[in-house]
Amino acid sequence: MMGLDTVPSSSPGFGTPAHPLRNNKPNILSTKTSILPILLPPSTLRPVAFRTITRKHNLTISSSALQTLANFVGKNCGSGWREEGLAERVLDEVAKSWKKAGGGVIIEEGKGASLKAILQALQSNMSGGRVLPGKIAASTDEGIESPAGYARDNRHFELQTPTSADDDIDDHELPLCARHWLNIIHAYDMPRLTYNIDKKYFESTTFKPTLFPPPSHRTALFRDRYNVVYQRLLRNESFQSSPGISTGSSLQQRSSFAPNQCYKLTPIANLLGRSGTSHLLLGLLSTSPTGDLSLADLTGSIALDLSHARTIPEDGAWFAPGMIVLVDGIYEEEENVRGSTLGGNSGIGGSIGGRFVGVSICGPPCERRDTSLGTNNRQNSKEISSSGGLGWIDFLGVGSERARGPRMRQIQTRCLQKRQDDSQETPSPVKMAIMSEVNLDNMKTLDALRKIFSIYNDQPPCGRPVLFVLIGNFAQTAIINGGGQAGSIEYKEYFDSLAVVMSEFPTLLQCSTFVFVPGDNDPWSSAFSAGSTSTIPRPAIPDLFTSRIKRAFATANAELDRSQRSEPPGEALWTSNPSRISLFGPVHEIAVFRDDISGRLRRTAVSTQQRADNSNTAMDEDQNESTNGADADFPGVNSGANPNSTSSRVSMSRKLVKTILDQGSMAPFPLSLRPVLWNYASSLQLYPLPTALVLADAEAAPFCMSYEGCHVMNPGKLVPDGSVSAVRWIEYDAVKNRGRVKEERY
Repeated sequence: MMGLDTVPSSSPGFGTPAHPLRNNKPNILSTKTSILPILLPPSTLRPVAFRTITRKHNLTISSSALQTLANFVGKNCGSGWREEGLAERVLDEVAKSWKKAGGGVIIEEGKGASLKAILQALQSNMSGGRVLPGKIAASTDEGIESPAGYARDNRHFELQTPTSADDDIDDHELPLCARHWLNIIHAYDMPRLTYNIDKKYFESTTFKPTLFPPPSHRTALFRDRYNVVYQRLLRNESFQSSPGISTGSSLQQRSSFAPNQCYKLTPIANLLGRSGTSHLLLGLLSTSPTGDLSLADLTGSIALDLSHARTIPEDGAWFAPGMIVLVDGIYEEEENVRGSTLGGNSGIGGSIGGRFVGVSICGPPCERRDTSLGTNNRQNSKEISSSGGLGWIDFLGVGSERARGPRMRQIQTRCLQKRQDDSQETPSPVKMAIMSEVNLDNMKTLDALRKIFSIYNDQPPCGRPVLFVLIGNFAQTAIINGGGQAGSIEYKEYFDSLAVVMSEFPTLLQCSTFVFVPGDNDPWSSAFSAGSTSTIPRPAIPDLFTSRIKRAFATANAELDRSQRSEPPGEALWTSNPSRISLFGPVHEIAVFRDDISGRLRRTAVSTQQRADNSNTAMDEDQNESTNGADADFPGVNSGANPNSTSSRVSMSRKLVKTILDQGSMAPFPLSLRPVLWNYASSLQLYPLPTALVLADAEAAPFCMSYEGCHVMNPGKLVPDGSVSAVRWIEYDAVKNRGRVKEERY
C-alpha cells in the first residue's frame, strides 16, 4: 500500500470523507523554486526603483527603504532580478500596496504604513522570484484613491486591488460640480514643513505645535527661511556653473541676473582676510544692537554700508530689515568699526570685523510654480516629467502635484465641459468674487453688498460665482479694546445686519460658498492689540458672532429640493488669516492674506542711492512678457484718469508684488514689526508660488497683475474713500487665472 494514505475512519461522527483512500501526490503549487540569494547594493537597484516607484507611481523612496528593498530583492529574486524583470514586478507590487495601505508620498518605515508588513505579505506569495498571479491581482494606477487596503486575517495580509471596471464606475459617479472640489484650508491645518538642507527636500516637523515653544524654534524660523531661499537661488540658471560661461559677481544694471554669466555666492565668514575684494553675498538684512545696518547668514554677520548702492531694478522693490537680499560689493577691513564687536566674538558665528560696502542690492530671483514642482516639462502623451522639482510634496494636505495633479486636471476638464453643456453657450468661467475691508459698521457697506449680490443674482446659474470671499476688517475700530468704542454685542449686531441683507438673495445662498477672513480689528486678537499689528496666523472669527448668518444659509437650503440637484448646498465658512483656497486639489492654489503691508514697507524700507531717471525699470510696460510681469488691471486706467497718478499706482503695485513674491513669504519683517507664531510660520511661505495670491491691503490701490505666473490681486476697499455711491471688488476667473477690478454705482 505504498503511496496510499489510510484514513483512520469514514464514520460521520469523525467527519471524515466517504473515500478512505487517497493518492499521496505532492502539491506542486505549494512547492517553491529555490533561489540563490545575492548581495544587491542599493545603488544598483536605484535606477529600477526610480523608474518603477517614482516615475510610474509618483512616489519617492528614502535611503533606508531602498536598502530594505535591495535586501529583499537580492534574497527573493536572486541573480535574475534584472534580466528576467523580477525586481521591477516586485517594486510595482510594493508601490501599489503602499498606496492602498494609506502611506505617504515618501516610502519609509512608519510614514503612514509598514514597509516590513508589506514585504512579509509579498514574500509569502512569491515563488521562484515571481509574484504568483493567483495571490495578487494586477491592477492599474489610473483611478482616484481607492478605499481598498489591507484585510488582515489570522495569518497574513491579503492584498485587495480594485479592478478596471471599478475604476470606470468611480469615473461615472464623480461629482462634476466645481464646488465639490473646493477646499478651504486653515493656516493651522496646513502641513508644517521644514526644509532639510542635507537631504534637500521638505520634511514634516516632529514636534507638537504650541503657543509657547522653546527659544530654539525662533532661530529655526529664520534659518528655515534662509535655507528655502538659498536652495531656490542655487536652482536658478544664473547660479549654476557650466563650461563656456564666465564667472563673476557683479550684477548688471538692466536685470538682476544676466543669462550669459554665472554668479557665485560667498559666505560671510569667508570674507576674513580678503580685504579689497569683490563678493556677492546672500543674507538677512537686519539691524545691529547699535542701530547700524548689517547682513547675516548662517556663518556670521557683517556691518553693511548701502549709502552708495543702487537697487536692481531701479526703484523696483523695497528692501527692509527682515528680508533676505543679494548684495554685491567690496569688503573693507577696519580696525575699529562702530558696532562691529557687539554681536559676537568677531569670528564664525559672530560679527565679522570690517564692513561690506554695497554697490548694488536686489532680491533673490523668484521661481515659477511649474519649475518648483517639476511640471514645466510635459511629454507628448501629456505625462508630466518627473525630473527635478518638488512635485511629490503635499504642501496643502490635499495631495501632491505628481500624485493627484494629472487626475484632478481630467476632472476639471469634465467639470468645465458639463458647465458648457448646461449653459449651451460659450464656456462658463469658474468665477470668484473677492471683497476686502468690508466694514459692517458703515451703512454704505451694506448697500454696496446688496448691489453686488443683486448683480450676480440676476445672472444665469452658470454665471454666478462659486465662491464669495469677504475679507475684514469687519469693523472700522478694534472690538473689545477697553476703550468703550465697541463691544461684542455691537459686533454681533453687525453680522446680524449682514445676515438680513444676504437673506434677500436665497439663490446665492443655495449655490455659492461664502468665506470670511478676519482682519486686525476683529475678535479676539483685537481685545489685546487694540487694532494694532497682532500675531499671525490668527484664528477665525468665533462662532459666537456668526450664528445668524449660519441660520440664513440653513433657511435658504431648506427651501430648495435637493433631490433634483447634484450640487452641494451653500455654506458659510470662517477661516484663518492667512488661509488657502484649493480648487481641484493641487491644480489651483489661492492664498488669501489680509494685511496693510505696503504702509509697513514704506515706513521700514532702507534708503539707498536714488537715480534721477527711472527709465531702466525691469517691470515696465514694454517688458511684461520677458520679465513675466504680466497683464495688469487697474481701475480708472481707461476712464480719463490722471496719467501721472495712474502710472504711479501701477509702479507702486508692481513694486509691492515683486517685493513679496521674491521674498517667498507673506511677512518678510522682524518679529518686532510683524509678530509670527513660530510653530506656524510655514503657513506664511509662498514657496512654491501659489497660482493666485489675494493680498488685501486697504492702504494700496486695487490692482490685478501677474508676476512669474502668479496672479496677485488687491481688492482695496469695498467702499473707496471719498466716494458717495461707488463699490469695488475683484472678479476672478480660476480657470484662466485672471482677475478683473470691477466698479459699480449703487
